[in-house]
Amino acid sequence: MTDVTRVPLQPIAKGSLTKLWLGVIIAVLIGAGIAWYSAPKGLSVSTITQGTGGSPGADDVVFVRYKGMLADGTVFDESQEMPLPIPGIFPEGNPLPLNQMVPGFSEGAQQMQKGGKYTLEIPAEKGYGAEEKANPQTGEVVIPANSDLTFEVELVDFMSEEDFQQKIAQIQQMMAAQQGAAGAPAPQGQ
Repeated sequence: MTDVTRVPLQPIAKGSLTKLWLGVIIAVLIGAGIAWYSAPKGLSVSTITQGTGGSPGADDVVFVRYKGMLADGTVFDESQEMPLPIPGIFPEGNPLPLNQMVPGFSEGAQQMQKGGKYTLEIPAEKGYGAEEKANPQTGEVVIPANSDLTFEVELVDFMSEEDFQQKIAQIQQMMAAQQGAAGAPAPQGQ
């Protein structure tokens, strides 16, 4: 080996190695912070009371009791008691077809089990996004654009869309039969 290819090493100044490692650690922390802040926030499903059995599918109709709130706690929607259950036809709760709900609600409901109570945290991107929602009667904005949503949900039961439509038809037939019987003339005595 010749002396021409040797590179002389310079001594490292005292404290330089510590500064180098501190710089590396700070750069990693800044990068992690930027990645966390800019990452899209996902749907969060928290279990309050564990349910049992299966979970609904994307095209099922869920029967739920729920309360929808904005990030500041303002309630924008709440389930109402309905003239359900109809014994042998519908269970208790409000029927909601999952294929007609905001994506975050539909995705969250598919992670629930019958009889369970849950809290859904839905980011704006999986809710109404940049669209604001107004009360149709008053025109007042109920859900501002880009609002994160929180739902407290009790999943009472669920059924397929097909079963739901068949049961609706069954109710309509029963109502028509009752109306026909009420409107029929009374038998005449002889």
